Amino acid sequence: QVQFVESGGDLVQPGGSLRLSCVTSGFTFSSNFMDWYRQAPGKQREFVAGISAGGDPIYADDVKDRFTISRDNAKGTLYLQMNNLKPEDTAAYYCHTTLGFQGNWGQGTQVTVSS
Repeated sequence: QVQFVESGGDLVQPGGSLRLSCVTSGFTFSSNFMDWYRQAPGKQREFVAGISAGGDPIYADDVKDRFTISRDNAKGTLYLQMNNLKPEDTAAYYCHTTLGFQGNWGQGTQVTVSS
């Protein structure tokens, strides 16, 4: 059974930092492209960052230079380091991968950026 457990979301002031984690199980993590999405209230879920099995990252334009995605294949864990957070980063953040033709999602972790 594929499982994702996200953590690390919190309330943080603008300019602050957070590190999100996604612990996975039930599939071969080291072979899969992994990514983070986010969904703000009243908005569609959007891509944030992704990382290939070999560690090559890609980012959405509005998080480039502020967020860093990484992975620990030995631990089956995906990370998202978020720096210089802005109020518009407020959202639920989700870990995701596609297995076969099936998208797999975690339960999400809430990030709120507010003074």
